[in-house]
Amino acid sequence: MAVVAWIGLGNMGGPMTSNMVKAGHAVRGFDLSGQALAAAVANGVTAASSIADAVRGADVVFTMLPKGDHVRSVYFGEAGILANAAKETLLIDSSTIDIESAQAVHDAAAAAGFRFVDAPVSGGMSGASAGTLTFMIGGESGAVADATAVIEPMAANIIPTGGATTGQAAKICNNLMLFINLASTSEGAVLADRLGLDKQVFWDIASVSSGDSWALRTWYPLPGVVPTSAANHDFAPTFTAELANKDIGLAIAAARSTDTPLEIGEHVQQLFQRLIDQGEGGKDCTKIVTLMDGSLKTTASATTA
Repeated sequence: MAVVAWIGLGNMGGPMTSNMVKAGHAVRGFDLSGQALAAAVANGVTAASSIADAVRGADVVFTMLPKGDHVRSVYFGEAGILANAAKETLLIDSSTIDIESAQAVHDAAAAAGFRFVDAPVSGGMSGASAGTLTFMIGGESGAVADATAVIEPMAANIIPTGGATTGQAAKICNNLMLFINLASTSEGAVLADRLGLDKQVFWDIASVSSGDSWALRTWYPLPGVVPTSAANHDFAPTFTAELANKDIGLAIAAARSTDTPLEIGEHVQQLFQRLIDQGEGGKDCTKIVTLMDGSLKTTASATTA
């Protein structure tokens, strides 16, 4: 069993650490949110007073943070991971961040003599709680193999993706497809409903036909059809519109850096931005359906933004 340091105990990091504790690992956690830290402690995590305190003597360090800037801030500087962890410590970043930040941490970790992998996840809060996440791991092959052994209590699938930053690349492209699927599912669901189809009947058809997708099966945006849909609970967030907008923005940034036009992706990003402009960014991303059915009335300025 390993001594695990964990930085970032939010909606994903919290349940992930719980599964690591259940597997027998000793987990020391740090988060700027006292509430998040207290929740993790209630699930068996030992509270650390700082990043340096968390990583001291750790066999492996996980980071699960919202943005690339946050990842850079916890790895770099005198108070950061690279300055305070032992060189034999394995470093694993499971945040979803921009390619440039991931490369910067890879480069800095290698220069300092550390093994580091980018290992973002797919599966959301439900997968984090159930220990059924998919991990996409990019980095040097030996570090990837070592990370795979540690990650197992949290994962249903662990997939090596190649060299540095390829884990992030896989996650960015996967989420681009997810949110495009969500937008198309929302349009299809609204149109089917207005054509008089029973919601459940249409879902039963689409889920075994060519319209099928993970978004349809898990996030169907009309209430009373899929138990895991946020539409059943007034769009209480499982994955917020703000986070969806951030993730699809990462894909757009990556596309621009590679001269790749994202005609559909850019349009879907504009839809999420309209939700945010109307003060709905904290609601579940599936509330995008309210733009398709007209129940969310956007202002002229937001519509043309």
